[in-house]
This record gives sequence, C-alpha cells and structure tokens, in this order.
Amino acid sequence: MSNQPTPGTTSDAAPIHAESSEPRSLRIEDWLTVIVMALLALITFANVLVRYFTNSSFAWTEEISVFLMIVLALVAGSAAVARDRHIRIEFFAESGTAARRRRLAQLGALLVAVLFAALAVLSVRVVWDDYRFEETSPGIGVPQWWYSVWLPVLSLLITWRAVGLLIRRTRQPDVEFLGNDAEDNGERQP
Repeated sequence: MSNQPTPGTTSDAAPIHAESSEPRSLRIEDWLTVIVMALLALITFANVLVRYFTNSSFAWTEEISVFLMIVLALVAGSAAVARDRHIRIEFFAESGTAARRRRLAQLGALLVAVLFAALAVLSVRVVWDDYRFEETSPGIGVPQWWYSVWLPVLSLLITWRAVGLLIRRTRQPDVEFLGNDAEDNGERQP
C-alpha cells in the first residue's frame, strides 16, 4: 500500500493558493454560532414541552432567548465581515475595473470598522450605566450589565474582523482580487 496519490486525484485537482482570502481563525465564530443555536433550540424545546404539559412556561426563556439571538446576530455578523459576505449593492460592487472594485471593498471594510468601533465605544456607556445604577433584567432579575457587556465586546470583534479584511484587501493585488472574487462566485479562473 502506498500513500502516494494516484494521478488525477487530489494533487492534480486544483491549485493551492499561497494566501487565502479568508482568515483561518473563523473557528471561534463558527463554534459560537453552533453553540448559541443549540442553546436556543434547547431552551425553546424545553419551554414548549413545559407549556404543553403544564399550561405554563418558564419566565426566563424569553429573556435568555432574546439575549442569545442578539449574540447570534453579532457573532454571525463578525463571520460575515471576515468572509467578506456583508450586504452590498452588486451594481456598484461588481462593476468597473479590478482596482475600482478593490477600492470599494476597502471602503466597505473601513466603514464597517468605523461603525462598529463607534458602536463599541458608545455601548460602553450603556454598560457602565447598567452597572452604576444597578439595573436588573425584567425576567429573572439578574444584573442587566451581564447582558449588555457583550455588545461592546462583540462590536470590537466585528471591528477587528473588518480591519483584518481591510488589511487583506489593501495587500491584495487587483488580479488576485478578481481571482478570489471569481472563486467566491463558483467560477474558476484558468
């Protein structure tokens, strides 16, 4: 038995790119997404069972579910920014020269970074007010800052991912940008 690949299989299938346009550290966001989705499904299923058998429900499930959905949106937003899958108008983003398209991608990453950096800075004040005034959550009465502290943290994560995307797009030549864009759309450049 030989460990050498046979001709025409994995070694000849596709060229390996030296530098991928997607960061390798997205496992954090992917695992957080899986964990949060599993928790949401478990909490919702438990609440449905309790409501079906007892005609009452857990009071805390709605509060925890809303918190988890917000965390899910921010974590998925971070992964979308890192993968350059954020919302854009294709008419503008996909037309023009490669240099123009790359500059628009850089501008988009920069604007996302600025927006979420501002959101992180401003939401720190909300967390501080929740902590200082000892606000408690309406459903289960835990300190409100336990929930609100995640907004600046996850906003900083999105900012970090957007800055990383901006750096990748700045270092990337126009030809490589078009090649990565074609691969993302399912096309292969020769």
